[in-house]
Amino acid sequence: MKNKFHFIDHTGDVGVVVFGNSLKELFINAAESLFHILTELENIQEIKSKKVSLQAYSLEELIVDWLNEFIFLFDTQSLLFRRFEIEKLNNCSLEATVWGEEYKEGRHPIKTLIKAVTFHQLEIKEENRNWKAQIIFDL
Repeated sequence: MKNKFHFIDHTGDVGVVVFGNSLKELFINAAESLFHILTELENIQEIKSKKVSLQAYSLEELIVDWLNEFIFLFDTQSLLFRRFEIEKLNNCSLEATVWGEEYKEGRHPIKTLIKAVTFHQLEIKEENRNWKAQIIFDL
């Protein structure tokens, strides 16, 4: 899929519409959109890998938890990621390995800090075997 995501206007926040040929691709592209907002994705090197394992009550909660996990890892460990491999994904759980590195001033310009991913106007749907999600990032 050539169009991974595009940004939409949202007062005081950043909105994104994410696309994927599969649910896994949708989650990967959502993560890429987060790091695209935060910094220059191409400047992140794949030095460290990290396992991510999440449980949720719904697909919507799972994608919010997935993205908030990256905000938490950046806020607490200064970690940035650029490659995402999802080994297992269903409506209530996710297991993935992600690759990136620690934030380095000068190499990773911070474009916009993200406080959280919200449930506000969150939508995930499948249309003609393609997935689409609308996500609002709280700045």
